Amino acid sequence: MATELTIPAGSVVLAGEEAGVGPPIVLLHGLTATRRYVVMGSRSLERSGHRVISYDARGHGRSSPAPAPPGYTYDDLVDDLHAVLDRLGVERAVLAGASMGAHTLLAFALRAPERVAGLVVITPAYDGDLGEGSGRLERWDRLASGLRTGGIEGFIEAYGRPRVATPALEETVLTVIRQRLSLHEHPLAVADALQAVPRSRPFASVADLAAIRAPVVVVASNDEADPEHPFSVGEEYAATIPGARLVRDPPGSSPIAWQGSQLSKLIAELAAEAG
Repeated sequence: MATELTIPAGSVVLAGEEAGVGPPIVLLHGLTATRRYVVMGSRSLERSGHRVISYDARGHGRSSPAPAPPGYTYDDLVDDLHAVLDRLGVERAVLAGASMGAHTLLAFALRAPERVAGLVVITPAYDGDLGEGSGRLERWDRLASGLRTGGIEGFIEAYGRPRVATPALEETVLTVIRQRLSLHEHPLAVADALQAVPRSRPFASVADLAAIRAPVVVVASNDEADPEHPFSVGEEYAATIPGARLVRDPPGSSPIAWQGSQLSKLIAELAAEAG
């Protein structure tokens, strides 16, 4: 049975939950998602003897917005993770996060390595380049504007046709986007995050990850299913972090990152190694 959490973190209040007893595992979601979208509702981690903690990032889900639109940098997100661990009395944990959550836990591991037992890095996208001059930031601005002016359907219109391999995957992606966006109590805060997060660096370059010494698993999806999170980025992370293991999707299968039970198994394996 999950217990609802309300966690003060500086200028924001984070909504979260915890379930189970045992070695702690903290789950961090991606931009525009909520805490549901890491292990996709799977409860196998707590059933297998782990204390599982998850929370909505600032401005997402039921967490309160930042006091000002720029207040969604990786420094802010790392500070929030610190606050969650401190508030819940967690000295050291396995951290598992997707996309924005993956970048946050890596930034945290570089700044507070003593608090990290192990890392599961799911579909990273940050390659050290913010994309100034490439049109990448302008796309995030269009998505933010679409959400502000047209709500979920405005975001979908700005998003355009998903760049995936099949029509079935297109429909899956659009369905998930609509589901994720419908869960936010403060959609305008999500729009602010859509502009602030991509303009923030979790670390200066991928080369910085060579300093990480905790056990690490990197989960990278094939580009045919998830081009927004290039496989090459996950591959580079795994090659840079000492001893990291790269997990990729089997040919012809849906991404492991979309399968809560498979992700939970990988997280539990990493936790056992870290234990």
